[in-house]
Amino acid sequence: MTEPSKPMRVAAMGDLHVREDNESSYRDLFGEISREADVLVLAGDLTDLGKPKEAELLAQDLKACSIPVIGVLGNHDYECGAHEEVAHILRDAGMRVLDGQSCEIDGVGFVGVKGFAGGFGRRMLGSFGEPAIKQFVGEAMNETLRLENAMRQVKAKRSVVILHYAPVTDTIESEPLEIYPFLGSSRLAETIDRFQVSAIVHGHAHRGRYEGRTPGGQPVYNVARHIEKPGGKPYGILEI
Repeated sequence: MTEPSKPMRVAAMGDLHVREDNESSYRDLFGEISREADVLVLAGDLTDLGKPKEAELLAQDLKACSIPVIGVLGNHDYECGAHEEVAHILRDAGMRVLDGQSCEIDGVGFVGVKGFAGGFGRRMLGSFGEPAIKQFVGEAMNETLRLENAMRQVKAKRSVVILHYAPVTDTIESEPLEIYPFLGSSRLAETIDRFQVSAIVHGHAHRGRYEGRTPGGQPVYNVARHIEKPGGKPYGILEI
């Protein structure tokens, strides 16, 4: 008889917002996470302004991490137009930066895209009207298509989806209603629910709650550093 797979402990955190003038360091926290988990997942906004110097500071802190690190970029990481250099710096530091790709570690598949905005449910923005609106919606649809293509590559029975933008409203509660359309999109959840996954993590919404569900009942976690999580740590621990 085949023995059941040993659960993988995944530490997940987003919205580090590393700044050039920030005297604090994540080095000790990454060392702690390395003792508590098997994999570290970072859900975007790793830098504050998308500056290569900020990425270099984070890369130095990542040296304290002795476990695999996987993640995606967020909207802040695009601010200076240097997101490709930011990703290159982090990859050189050993982080697997996913942008429409998947990878597998010890029998668990990881899929990552940044995602995009657009709103939720019946209030989701449609592709109608001015070219600028169509371009906006086109970006959201392109992200979901890249997510779907990446998910089709996963062969593992267990999988984790890493996003920056939220796929549901459950985990952005307490944010102002006026900004809900800019915090994520239902298109992400609709795509994910075509597959069976173990967990979905995102950041971006600094307020909200830790746990939610897709319409298909799959677990979603807002792992933004600012969100209160079980254990009182800035990261969540998921058993996959």
